[in-house]
Amino acid sequence: MEFTINEIAQLLNGKVEGEGSGIIRSAAKIEEGNTGDISFLANSKYEHHLYTTRASAVLVELSFKPVKPHQTTLIRVANPYLAFTRLLEEYEKSLTQPLNGRIQPYYIGENVSIGDNEYIGPFTYIGRNSRIGKNLKLYPGAYIGENVVIGDNAVIHAGVKIYDKTIIGNNCSIFANAVIGGDGFGFAPQDDGSYRRIPQLGNVIIEDDVSIGSNTTIDRATIGSTYIRKGVKLDNLIQIAHNVDIGQHTVIAAQTGISGSTKIGEHNVIAGQVGIVGHIKLANRTKIGAQAGVSKTVKEEGQSLSGSPATDLNTHLRMMSLLRHLPELEKRVKEIENIVKSDIKDQHSSEKPDQES
Repeated sequence: MEFTINEIAQLLNGKVEGEGSGIIRSAAKIEEGNTGDISFLANSKYEHHLYTTRASAVLVELSFKPVKPHQTTLIRVANPYLAFTRLLEEYEKSLTQPLNGRIQPYYIGENVSIGDNEYIGPFTYIGRNSRIGKNLKLYPGAYIGENVVIGDNAVIHAGVKIYDKTIIGNNCSIFANAVIGGDGFGFAPQDDGSYRRIPQLGNVIIEDDVSIGSNTTIDRATIGSTYIRKGVKLDNLIQIAHNVDIGQHTVIAAQTGISGSTKIGEHNVIAGQVGIVGHIKLANRTKIGAQAGVSKTVKEEGQSLSGSPATDLNTHLRMMSLLRHLPELEKRVKEIENIVKSDIKDQHSSEKPDQES
């Protein structure tokens, strides 16, 4: 990447404040920036780095007002974080070599249709009767089962496994070793104490603009479908059980587990290592803090939950405050107990009649 500051400002609909003819060759953190780098300031706790950074340019909000002198050129934009993301996208394109064609060895089954401009890497497999749109990028070692439907612009990274009857929309990215459409965890207890597998006959439906992280697993439904709705973003190492329905534009961080038949609302934000029980519903715009355990339905929209079992954030913070003071409270209770015991002992002594000599 090599652009002038003015050219970058034009790309991002930004306004230059300072020297605009400088050359930008790379992106960097604001605290690590050097000449030729561009960075961004979107969080006020990093503002102090603006006054010491050696980066040639920094993206800031339109309303930002420096409180100290600085050496860097400012590019004022509506949203520095999104503008920086757009810039990184352009940078990524300049670094990425176009992948096209089919590289042996690979296997494509009978009655498979694939759109134009595909890349099919070595050691890939596409099962019978599958239909895939244009601009497919299928990286080495990926597996696509039978009767799978995938839309345009799919990026399926190395080692991904997509089982039979899965349906995937347009503009979806699935990262290394994710498994889509494996067996749901369904076993019926028998009289002798053993378990009998329940056939999992459904599928997984993934809508447009979904990103699925490495080693994430999404189980197919027992009957019907497991749904990942439009715009959902899933981190690495997430387990989504059979018949789960995740609403549009929900984001879920790593190591979260969602049990069967749970319905997640739209625009939910779920932090890392969250556990959610089965057969409940979470309202739209629910936020769940890290390591929370959600055990019941959330009906009210826009709630923030934390703790295990999860409760509303304010209640959880009060509980944590009390918990931090427990040693002190224990000490005070013991002191009070000793005082009460001493008073009772003194009272008994005063009530005891004098013995005759």
